[in-house]
Amino acid sequence: MNPRRLSAAIFGSLLVGASLFAQAPAPGTQTTTPRKEQHAEKRADRQQKRIAQGVASGSLTPKETIRLERQEARVDRHIAKAEADGTVTKKEAVKIQREQNRESRRIHRQKTDAQTRK
Repeated sequence: MNPRRLSAAIFGSLLVGASLFAQAPAPGTQTTTPRKEQHAEKRADRQQKRIAQGVASGSLTPKETIRLERQEARVDRHIAKAEADGTVTKKEAVKIQREQNRESRRIHRQKTDAQTRK
């Protein structure tokens, strides 16, 4: 698969993933800690946009993009797991924030390294 087609496929999957993640919960299922959830979800959306911008600008290679997407998907699963029981505890929120901090650093490092898409 040529790099341009791979980049387009990755960008498309980013958009689909972001739209699936951004869907609102059903009415009546709101948890007791919506601010913690909202913060984590908004941050995940912003990080998805940063990855998409890196793909569009060419500062992320396809391999870097795949790795970042896999790590971002893991964070998304942890957010969903924390929300599954109806509450996000302080311990869960701290864990998610730590993971998102780590992911943010990875995105920055990959976008600013010397590797570029050809």
